[in-house]
Amino acid sequence: MRAAWYEKQGSAREVLIVGEMPDPNPAPGEVRIRIAASGINPGDVKKRQNTFGYGMAYPRVIPHSDGAGRVDRVGSGVSSEWIGRSVWCFGAQSYRPFGTAAEFTVVPMDQVAPLAENVSLDQGACLGIPGITAHQAVHVGGAVRGRTVLVQGAAGAVGQCAVQLARFAGARVIGTVRSSSEEATARSAGAHEVLRNDQEMKERVTALAPQGIDHIVEVAFAANIEVDVELLGMGGSIATYATDSESPKIPFWQMVFKNIRLFFLGSDDFAKETKMSAARDLNGALAAGWSGFEITERVPLTDIARAHELVEHPPRPGRVVITL
Repeated sequence: MRAAWYEKQGSAREVLIVGEMPDPNPAPGEVRIRIAASGINPGDVKKRQNTFGYGMAYPRVIPHSDGAGRVDRVGSGVSSEWIGRSVWCFGAQSYRPFGTAAEFTVVPMDQVAPLAENVSLDQGACLGIPGITAHQAVHVGGAVRGRTVLVQGAAGAVGQCAVQLARFAGARVIGTVRSSSEEATARSAGAHEVLRNDQEMKERVTALAPQGIDHIVEVAFAANIEVDVELLGMGGSIATYATDSESPKIPFWQMVFKNIRLFFLGSDDFAKETKMSAARDLNGALAAGWSGFEITERVPLTDIARAHELVEHPPRPGRVVITL
């Protein structure tokens, strides 16, 4: 099969190789997917760059955890009815060496979700990491039906999913964006209200939710924590999956007096049942009419280094996928 891989970490053009490898075969409980589209997430880039200093977990890594295609072979214990079905997968390169940047990938059956025929494979390839992270970020603090959820960074990949999943679950959703150019994206994701994250944002949120926000999904923990705490009502909660500073300060006593709960989320380490529940709700949101992401770049596998550079320095908003 054709595949892209790296055997050392570094810049995309220095370490990514495209070549031939033996076709993989599914082990018991696994399926093999003929990949049509491979999604690229910031985490895939950070692993290749060794951003967190963990080094090479495996001698050779085929990158990307998310992808979509059709099942073409199944391992023992998996029904043959899956063969030929359109699916999306997640976690292909989470604690595993070989991801979806290849003609074939094999993953355990519990990391595969069916993809409706009216949903493009490009969309399916983008769902995994942002969708599962967003689902946990929305639900980790408890049921959100009838509650007010604030999604910071509502135009980002996780933010869009969080907006849609919170609305799908029956919440009133307020989204924040960095600029007016992102407002349409947040509204398309399902936000009831969209606000610029500027000096007037706090007053506007307070006017919309005078009793306080019930739950916040946070993308820039260090930058926003003080405002978040002011906006939360008594017993509110924050779920954060990213920060702009590695060692943020927190307003401890204000959080204590409001009985605020704080959740830190790393999607690779969510429980299996959590990921499967997220996959079901993501499919449910798509079936209910969510249009998904804007795909701005479709890049062939042979040009994977350029695709990684587009994720590192995006010229415009939207998702980048590798096509096979």
